[in-house]
Amino acid sequence: MSRERQVAAQFNAMKQDLDRQRRDTIQFNIYQREADTNRELYDALLQRYKEIGVAGSVGASNIAVVDQAEPSTSPSAPKLSVNLGIALLIGIGLALAAVLALEQIDEGIRSPADVWHLLKLPLLGNVPLTGGDPMDELADVKSRISESYFSIRSALAFSTTHGLPSSLAVVSTQPSEGKSTTAAALATIIGRTGKSVLLVDADLRSPSVHHLMEVPNVRGFSNLLTGDDDVQACLTKTSLKGLSVMPTGPLPPSPSELLSSDRLAEVIAMLCTEFDHVIFDAPPVLGLADAPLIGRAVEGSIYVIEPGRAPVRGIRSAIQRIQMLGGVLFGVIVTKIDLTRQHYGYSYGYGYGYGYGYGYGDGYSYGSNRKDNSDERDAA
Repeated sequence: MSRERQVAAQFNAMKQDLDRQRRDTIQFNIYQREADTNRELYDALLQRYKEIGVAGSVGASNIAVVDQAEPSTSPSAPKLSVNLGIALLIGIGLALAAVLALEQIDEGIRSPADVWHLLKLPLLGNVPLTGGDPMDELADVKSRISESYFSIRSALAFSTTHGLPSSLAVVSTQPSEGKSTTAAALATIIGRTGKSVLLVDADLRSPSVHHLMEVPNVRGFSNLLTGDDDVQACLTKTSLKGLSVMPTGPLPPSPSELLSSDRLAEVIAMLCTEFDHVIFDAPPVLGLADAPLIGRAVEGSIYVIEPGRAPVRGIRSAIQRIQMLGGVLFGVIVTKIDLTRQHYGYSYGYGYGYGYGYGYGDGYSYGSNRKDNSDERDAA
């Protein structure tokens, strides 16, 4: 029994120790949670303290406001006047560059004033552009085209020491520049002065004079070149005063070989004995050898240019080909001038103190009063 009481007393003592340890563990946990809470509060307070210290140090500065800022009334950039000046200079430079580029690209004869400047050849005259048939207008001696060609005839009279050349070729750079019309007009104008004139269609590739003068093309220039000496059978007299026409006749297979023979000079000499003046409507110069051969055989040539048609390089090349073979160029005629685009003025009048003539605004002037023109015709 004593042993049982002893074990029971020890059991109760151990039970009391266990309860005390539980109470101590609970109290320890309470203290530990309180310590963790205090540590977190301390860390937060320390972080806040540091933030307040940094903010306080930022507020301390040695900068002071000297003058109050005011908004500007005008922008500092861009400057309008400077930009306008720069734009003006750039625009002028680009315009000059464009003009020079266009001059290099487009080198055509634009006005009669360009003839001497670009070709170094005398200007014999200008022919205005007509709305109808030039040959119909040529019938009117008071028309602009008649006066233009009469002025050309007057200028041509001073091209040689003996007046109008006895043999003359009319050439151009390309087709359809007014070459055939010019040849027919000059022949008509010279025929009006009482001279006998023969208009020869020397374009053995693409003849046009027989269409222009409305004559048959059966026998003509090619027959004489092949050995025929019957001049009268190869020409046709027209109703115009003093004017006869010789068409091409049958077209040869090789015009260049036919024109390069000595027979050409013989034919020209033969025709010059029959007529006072012989005018040849020659083919275009570029690409063909016919015109330089004819220009070498005649006394001289007239070069016809349509404004803006052929480039200056082509015209110079054609002129050089004629001159290389020994041909003489009397001068240049500028045809198909649009009077609405050129600075040309005309004035008409007759009688005493009533002048007749026309002037050119680009430095060339022709014409005189009616009495002077009559004297020139009588002298011719």
